[in-house]
Amino acid sequence: MDFSKVKLIVTDMDGTLLNSKHEMSGDFFALYTSLEKKGIHFAAASGRQHHSIEEKLFPIKDQITIISENGGLGRQGTQELFTVTTNLEVLLKAIAPLKKIKNTAFVLCGKKHAYFERHNIGHAATILQYYSNYKIVDSFEDITQDTFFKVAIFHQECSETHLFPLTKGNSGDLQVIISGKNWLDISHKNANKGNAVSMLQEKLQIKKSETMVFGDYNNDLKMLAEADFSYAMQNAHPSVKEMANYETLSNDERGVEHILKQVINSN
Repeated sequence: MDFSKVKLIVTDMDGTLLNSKHEMSGDFFALYTSLEKKGIHFAAASGRQHHSIEEKLFPIKDQITIISENGGLGRQGTQELFTVTTNLEVLLKAIAPLKKIKNTAFVLCGKKHAYFERHNIGHAATILQYYSNYKIVDSFEDITQDTFFKVAIFHQECSETHLFPLTKGNSGDLQVIISGKNWLDISHKNANKGNAVSMLQEKLQIKKSETMVFGDYNNDLKMLAEADFSYAMQNAHPSVKEMANYETLSNDERGVEHILKQVINSN
């Protein structure tokens, strides 16, 4: 395959660039240096908060684009490219029916902090690994000094089975995305990775035919549509494999790096 025209590479984090232990590979940063020398821009796009992605990619955080909160916030270094926020009252109304479901916890994702309710503390060890900058509060309704991207909802067994059917009544400016086996996100309808990649392409003057994207779950579907070189991980959700033009190895087999090496070695 001819990778010589690739100018932009965008990858999801969990289930894609990170292995199942949420770790980076030992050789990724060396590969990034080679991509940079070829003039290829790299972006990470994740449902994680900006601080959490930045920690994983700390050595290169000022050189790359970080798309966080499933497209709610985009930054290049210290430059903010875009934000897509939504009203707290609207978000709280949307999650009210889900509050009754057992084995469920909620993270309110703000620009200053992520917020986690104290009564959900039993799930904290699992959930807060994705949120390095957070506050524990008694109730979301007590928060006043922040702007909000989304609510991320965790279900201990399966978000698609136990949570998604209960969100069918949500409409208007909201969207509901299954972002992982245990995760479901409710946010503004314009806050998605597809719009984020499109805005980045416009800023960098890079075409869809010059873009490569990697993903594994349903929150990656719209950004896969923005790239001719669209890759599903071997461990991806069936809908992602159906959408993507190509497939690579699993995240534990370093499928992203497998393709990056081919890009670097292309003429």
